[in-house]
Amino acid sequence: MAIREIVTHPNPILRRKAHRVEKFDQGLQSLIEDMIETMRAAPGVGLAAPQVGVPLRLIVIEYGEDENSDAPPKLYVMANPEILRASSETELGVEGCLSIPGFVGEVERAAEILVRGQNRFGKPTKVKAKGWLARIFQHEIDHLNGILFIDRTDKVWKAAEEKEPAQANVSN
Repeated sequence: MAIREIVTHPNPILRRKAHRVEKFDQGLQSLIEDMIETMRAAPGVGLAAPQVGVPLRLIVIEYGEDENSDAPPKLYVMANPEILRASSETELGVEGCLSIPGFVGEVERAAEILVRGQNRFGKPTKVKAKGWLARIFQHEIDHLNGILFIDRTDKVWKAAEEKEPAQANVSN
């Protein structure tokens, strides 16, 4: 296991559509372990393979629904994820990104989604997500399609600022 360098904007790999995962071999398992370690070290709640310079449709997410619970956060590893259903109800939320350090923005996302993909061993899996978990899945799946959160908002500001300014200058 190794912590990998996180690719930052404007690296072109972040704008390319990632390739399907076809081989669920030891190389993929090593990549998954590296991505988990990198996400935790950053620290972050999600990471897509293009963010570590690998153009594959692979995401890792670690999120605990209840911050007051003693239960550990749940780890999700999904290859070839796709959103099957998204609620018409949306929610605004502030997002940041490990590939755009120091900036956050207000993004509107579906409140609930159903995601289909494959687990780390290639077996079909589905996840029904709502709230922040749904937001994280949508954010990471966007990475696989070359979309960044800054593409989905016109309200971006430096994370250190207490309140959102009228406008910040982050070029896409």
